[in-house]
Amino acid sequence: MEIIDLGPEHEKLFCVCLEDWSEQAKEAGDHRENWYRKMKDKGLRVKLALDDNGQVGGMIQYVPIEYSFARGEDLYFINCIWVHGYKEGRGNFQKQGMGKALIHAAEEDSRALGAKGIAAWGIPLPFWMKASWFKKQGYKKVESNGLLGEVLLWKPFTEDARPPELIKRRKKPELIPGKVAVTVFNSGWCMAQNLTLERAKRAVAKFGSDVVFQEIDTFNRSNFLEWGISDALYIDDKEVPTGPPPTYEKIRKILAARVKKL
Repeated sequence: MEIIDLGPEHEKLFCVCLEDWSEQAKEAGDHRENWYRKMKDKGLRVKLALDDNGQVGGMIQYVPIEYSFARGEDLYFINCIWVHGYKEGRGNFQKQGMGKALIHAAEEDSRALGAKGIAAWGIPLPFWMKASWFKKQGYKKVESNGLLGEVLLWKPFTEDARPPELIKRRKKPELIPGKVAVTVFNSGWCMAQNLTLERAKRAVAKFGSDVVFQEIDTFNRSNFLEWGISDALYIDDKEVPTGPPPTYEKIRKILAARVKKL
């Protein structure tokens, strides 16, 4: 196994989360690629895990915490760590130690860059970014929040490091009399959330003027801080779970039921 920094030869693969074989990656549009271009000069760090045959099987991306959905000082924040686990495409690389190697490399890199610690988010569900896995790597829970019970965790490097905190949701979309309102908050970094955005736009187009669509760009820091929401789908004032991303058909059915009640 080898851990390498992201180079030009692997940028396209990174922008589709190692799923260059997947039709869903195409469906998600170019939002993640645009996010990557904007973040390249803002401290984004990416490392890839290669197997003994030079095949990319895993990745980790982390940013200065001021570009994350948490608040802190002198910390990096892990947006995503992912080891390809599907039989399709490049195959299953899990259970080979890639995740541990990637997170160790990110921690060492963050130390070398002068960070006092590194933070991450996790969820209690067993399919991705498991909070329990981070705890096994020495991370400690700070707090939890959100629809899925997202957990903020961290690992301090120095005695004077201060723990991060989640930026709380400040408000949610309001009802629009006589209309169904669809609001998508999207920062661009996550392919799953980009899928949600694209599917919501397609579904909304089926209902004409009965449905009002709003996309809020939360890569814009002022927008994010105004709402306290990074990535989410709301139909009227109710949040729709987006992990995993809802199918187009599920969104369409929810909208059809709401429109029927107008």
